[in-house]
Amino acid sequence: MSRARCHLRAALFLAEVSSRGATTGVAARRVLSAWPAPQEPGMEYQDAVRTLNTLQTNANYLEQVKRQRGDPQTQLEAMRLYLARSGLQVEDLDQLNIIHITGTKGKASHRTQGSPHLVQVRERIRINGQPISPELFTKHFWCLYHRLEETKDDSSCVSMPGYFRFLTLMAFHVFLQEKVDLAVMEVGIGGAYDCTNIVKKPVVCGVSSLGIDHTGLLGDTMEKIAWQKGGIFKSGVPAFTVLQPDGPLAVLRDRAQQISCPLYLCPPLEALEEGGPLLTLGLEGEHQQANAALALQLARCWLQQKGYRDTGELKASRPSLLGQLPLAPVFQPTSHMQHGLRDTEWPGRTQLLRRGPLTWYLDGAHTTSSMQACVRWFRQALQSRERPGGGSEVRVLLFNSTGDRDSAALLKLLQPCQFDYTVFCPNLTEVSSTDNADQQNFTVTLDQVLLRCLAHQQHWSRLHEDQASPEPGGPAPLLLAPRPAHTHSASSLVFSCISHALQWISQGRDPVFQPPSPPRVLFAHPVAGSGAVVLQEAAAIHVLVTGSLHLVGGVLKLLEPSLSQ
Repeated sequence: MSRARCHLRAALFLAEVSSRGATTGVAARRVLSAWPAPQEPGMEYQDAVRTLNTLQTNANYLEQVKRQRGDPQTQLEAMRLYLARSGLQVEDLDQLNIIHITGTKGKASHRTQGSPHLVQVRERIRINGQPISPELFTKHFWCLYHRLEETKDDSSCVSMPGYFRFLTLMAFHVFLQEKVDLAVMEVGIGGAYDCTNIVKKPVVCGVSSLGIDHTGLLGDTMEKIAWQKGGIFKSGVPAFTVLQPDGPLAVLRDRAQQISCPLYLCPPLEALEEGGPLLTLGLEGEHQQANAALALQLARCWLQQKGYRDTGELKASRPSLLGQLPLAPVFQPTSHMQHGLRDTEWPGRTQLLRRGPLTWYLDGAHTTSSMQACVRWFRQALQSRERPGGGSEVRVLLFNSTGDRDSAALLKLLQPCQFDYTVFCPNLTEVSSTDNADQQNFTVTLDQVLLRCLAHQQHWSRLHEDQASPEPGGPAPLLLAPRPAHTHSASSLVFSCISHALQWISQGRDPVFQPPSPPRVLFAHPVAGSGAVVLQEAAAIHVLVTGSLHLVGGVLKLLEPSLSQ
């Protein structure tokens, strides 16, 4: 018990699982115990990831889910069958002491199994906050893959689960074999029909801030999305949520009441600070306040259910909110909880990298609400920066957006940042990613992603034209030459990969990122030459990378090579 409590205190449930003396090769409880660790050639980590990538059928999967959305049992029963074929039963998952989390913003700040990976797919399955090793990933991947191959039904149309379903199955097996004390599971999309929702008896559930995302699947209103998210509630299992708009909050309340799920509203972080020390967060951004409040309540609830005494001293009774939800306890966070909040790191979210004259601002915002938070953070960071004694400052936006997201709306939110240059590129570190399986994406072609980048560039240009001509039908200004930096023009470039984009932005001035080849702009543009001169002479260059977590991950892979080790 003391070891589990130590893990909880250190990570405050912001790590995925707490291992109880786990070592590689621990025998599994069921069928997997008889499988040897694969030693034969062709089963290295990169080969495992390449094979996993063949299951990247997200686009087709989403279309299938849309058609079957009226019957959630269709989706959940398919996942149960996959689980049984893999050698487990749903009841086996009760041993994991699962904390189940959903939401649109911030659920990944609890660093759960479902979070998209930035650099390597191993990041999606973590033990004690660290991605599982390549050896452990490879071993469990091939064991699961061969088991599913052996049990497939020739009459079935689908013999293997899709990418996310496979990783979810693999996480279950890894966590069970490594005998973790608890597992924090994040839904993939939504909640009600998500493959993680086969879990019957989580210890506690959490719903982070809601926003508009995956509208084609979850619905086009906050209320519809809230209904989907509330699908993870279970009868008698406590659940917590943060403050939401009245409409979706009422939907969550009704969903909980229908199945007798005790649902509580997390009091703001300031309420927990009253009469005690101020809580310092390792993550920047105002929106992290709500995420921290939710994490504290989930941690305290788990500790209480497991019989731990050190759960934080209560500071007030639980008052009721008329017409809404009862408040969760207001308590004094323990010193270990305080350390957990302070020491939490979350690469790729409100992250700063200072490299000589360059400052990289990395945030994987990809919804309107998260982009609003990103813009607030970026502008506040600029206001608090140290200004150079002489020379110019240049602001650069590096952007991409994927899927069915409204890129035009995201770009419009970024306009107040007044960028001097805007760069668009796909989420590919290099034009060819054959040598790096973690960067492969079989759901789209290179032509498709490049065309989308060009569409982003057109959106950006139109936004600036509208800004310059506010009157309907008013004439757009005629630019006879590229406008210099600091005029906040529509100067933009499209590159074929992240590496080429970073080469142009950094102009060899980043002491870590030193590529061997010169950058290549996708289409010739006078801004490429004139902008290069400005960037070479600038005293400070501020680069915001946003719009896609995978874009941020590709940038981090190049700027921080150690992340690939």
